[in-house]
Amino acid sequence: MPRIGLTAAGLTEAAARMADEVGLEGVSLSALARRFGVRDASLYSHVRNLRELRVRVALLAASELADRISTAIAGRAGHDALAAFADAYLGYAIDHPGRYAATHLRLAPEEVAATGADPSGPRRGAELTYAVLRAHGLAEPDLTDAVRLLRATLHGWAHLELADAFSHPRDLRESRARCVEALHSLLGNWPARSEPAPADRSDPEGNSRR
Repeated sequence: MPRIGLTAAGLTEAAARMADEVGLEGVSLSALARRFGVRDASLYSHVRNLRELRVRVALLAASELADRISTAIAGRAGHDALAAFADAYLGYAIDHPGRYAATHLRLAPEEVAATGADPSGPRRGAELTYAVLRAHGLAEPDLTDAVRLLRATLHGWAHLELADAFSHPRDLRESRARCVEALHSLLGNWPARSEPAPADRSDPEGNSRR
C-alpha cells in the first residue's frame, strides 16, 4: 500500500519543511526517505532526482511568497503598499529561510514544465513587485532599476537578520520602518538620466528575476 504523503506534492512539502530546518543545501533524497521510513528508491516513482525536488520547492515557495505579498498589499498604495510589501517579503524570508533560499534558484523553463507543478509563482511575484513600484511613476528602464534596488535591499536585510548580524541595540522594527521611508522618498525622487539608456538587446537575468 502507498505510504501516506508519498506523492510528489507530499514530498515537496516535506522537503520544504526540511529546508527551513536544515537549509536548502541540507535537503537530500536519502534524508527525505528516512523521514518517510522508506528506501531511497521509493522516491523515484514521484521525483526524478534531487534537482527536480528543489525545483518543486522553489515553485512552491515562490507561490507562497506571492500569495503573502498579494494579501499584504491588497487595497494599499504608495508608502503603505511599499511597507506592506517589505513586511510580507521579510516576514516570509525570516519564517521560512530554506524555502526563501529556493526562490533564488535559476529555473530553466523545460525543467519547470517537466514537474507539472504550478509555474505561476515566480511570474506573480515579479508582477506584484513591478506593480508596487510602477505606482511611484517610474517607467522603463528606471522601473527595472528600482525593482533591482528593492530586491537587493530586502534580500540583504533578510540575509543579515537571519545571520543575527544586527548587533546594535537599536530596535530592528524601527530601523526597518525608517529604511522603508527612505526607499519611498528615493522612489519619489528618482534621479533623472543625463543621457538616453542604451537599448536592451538581451535579458541575461530572465524576465521574472529582474
